[in-house]
Amino acid sequence: MKPFPQKRRTFWFTAVALSATSAEVFAAPAAITNLLPPLTVIADKQQQSIEDVSAHVTAYEAESLQQAGVDSLSKLEGKIAGLSFQPFGQSGVNSPVMRGLTANFNALSTSTLLLVDGVPTLTAQGFENSLLGVDRVELLRGPQSTVYGRNAQAGVLSIYSNDLNGEERTRVGIEVGSRDKQGLQFATSQSLQDDRLRVSLAGELLKQDGFIDHANQAGKMDDRERQSIHAGLRWLASDDTDLTLRFRQQEYDDGAMLWGPVRGERALVASGTDSWNRSHSQTFSANLVHDLNADTRLHSITAYNQYQDRVQQDTDFQPVDMAHIGRDHDLRTLSQEFRLEGDLGRSEWLLGAYLEQQDHDLHTYSQAMFGAADLRAQQEGEAYALFTNWTTPLAEDTRLVYGVRFAQEEIRLSPNAAEQRTQRWYNTSPQVALQHDLTPQHMLYASYAEGVRAGGFNTLSPATNFSAFDPEESQSIELGLKGQLNASALRYSLAMYHMNIDNMQVTQMPAMGVIYLTNAAQGTSQGVEASLDYYFAERWSTELGLAWNKTRFDEFVDGSNNYADKRNPFAPELNGHLALRYEGINGWSASASVVANSSVYLDAANTYKQDGYTTLNIAGQYPLSERATLSAYANNVTNQEYDAVGYQNGNVTVYSPPRELGLKLTWEL
Repeated sequence: MKPFPQKRRTFWFTAVALSATSAEVFAAPAAITNLLPPLTVIADKQQQSIEDVSAHVTAYEAESLQQAGVDSLSKLEGKIAGLSFQPFGQSGVNSPVMRGLTANFNALSTSTLLLVDGVPTLTAQGFENSLLGVDRVELLRGPQSTVYGRNAQAGVLSIYSNDLNGEERTRVGIEVGSRDKQGLQFATSQSLQDDRLRVSLAGELLKQDGFIDHANQAGKMDDRERQSIHAGLRWLASDDTDLTLRFRQQEYDDGAMLWGPVRGERALVASGTDSWNRSHSQTFSANLVHDLNADTRLHSITAYNQYQDRVQQDTDFQPVDMAHIGRDHDLRTLSQEFRLEGDLGRSEWLLGAYLEQQDHDLHTYSQAMFGAADLRAQQEGEAYALFTNWTTPLAEDTRLVYGVRFAQEEIRLSPNAAEQRTQRWYNTSPQVALQHDLTPQHMLYASYAEGVRAGGFNTLSPATNFSAFDPEESQSIELGLKGQLNASALRYSLAMYHMNIDNMQVTQMPAMGVIYLTNAAQGTSQGVEASLDYYFAERWSTELGLAWNKTRFDEFVDGSNNYADKRNPFAPELNGHLALRYEGINGWSASASVVANSSVYLDAANTYKQDGYTTLNIAGQYPLSERATLSAYANNVTNQEYDAVGYQNGNVTVYSPPRELGLKLTWEL
């Protein structure tokens, strides 16, 4: 780890002083009878109160997401400060951005890990969820590679379902909205054999017209259609043994991406080449929990993930086929994790092993001014890891959290008509955090953690000769303060961090169809994040989320280009939201939120960018009866346009979605 300069040490000394006095700033109690409910999250793969986690954590329950019309991960942008996604415009593919770190989809890795009921998604392909039957969504910020492994370099986004908790229910939902949006949802959970056997089934169909016109054809070019099905089986074999089996499937049948020309009329194309997305994902998982004794538990998660990324996209937007791109990737990952967890004296401990096998069939084709390309390759690999994490009390009000992970990964690429290439990497990821209770309601923590994102091969451009790029590694220090005030009517969290980043992976697009990843020598990321939930009156509450980040290349020379001091592409320096909510006497509610994002650059040279923007979202919910609820939402009320102009090295505009209005009627049968 490189030393921190004097100005950064001053930054951290100031942060310590501010944190030490923050608890005194919020001193005046208020007579509020509405209190924030206790929040339990799963951090470091163990259940904890959100106030006891030595990291900045945000959690949302299902009702809040449903009311706001959040039916995809991309719509979490604006709900969770510090989380955003690269503007890309294809359903089922999301490249998350957090704390200035991100990964392009062609890296076959992410900087923020997605976990759905404990099952990892390791690529931007398939980094999606319809939030059907969700119980809550949690975001754990900061490097989490010690417990969660590679691709948790910037944090972990976790989704938990509510379908197998023993509550028998059946729900039907109908949704209509802008651009002829039509949605149908069904979910049921039942218990059998004296509650020893629990089953669930859920499905969804969602269709919506697009907003991109064609100069010579009727209809919209970017229509959307999504189908999802989830099935679950939970067997409580004994008081000590709990087995859960799950199957998830999601299919897309879309038109074009949200792409258009850089110049010309907005949302208008004249493409003579068909554009479509017919991708498909499926996941099988088995989650076994067995209590070995009163102090020790065995946890096993076996998962098989498959994502078929089948897409074709016109890129010249003209009647003559001058340029287009296409992919037919079949990404398959089999993973197995074993964990032992328990108590030893006053310490809580966790010991785990992780094994993974990947088998990817990669087919990329393109047409460009300089000719056509058809690239085929098979990528195989294995990953192994051992990890441990401990929480040990040092005193009544002080705890030490510490752990380490040892990992090995090997990848083999077999290009069509070319010799096989092999790369092997080793990594050690430690973490340590010190927690101190300033009072029973306020906790101060300081942590050091290292994160890693997987390396790989360039498979999308013949000009790269299938070259390799190394893992990206980071070292982060963080100082945080969190707690409650006014008799639990206010919950807050404040975090400040500084990261050194080695071998930064940056996507370069020197020409249409030429895309490759290279390792920048070094970078730095630092920032401040804050979250606040507050019942300031009997039925009124507010929510605030704010994230500031500064990520720069310290050293980065690529060929004849020097990108030192440039901003990391796709990383906003500022984003956040402010929400106001009112809860009526008879169960109805209304809320409004303002979401703001600063501009982001789309390339390492910082030539092209997406301008900053501010949007207004409103939502409401009204109970029609004990079993029926009507929800309404309006996203981007003022119809702000925030297109990413200059994607693909200045050749493409990725359009921002327009205003969306919606109504949803839900019955509990």
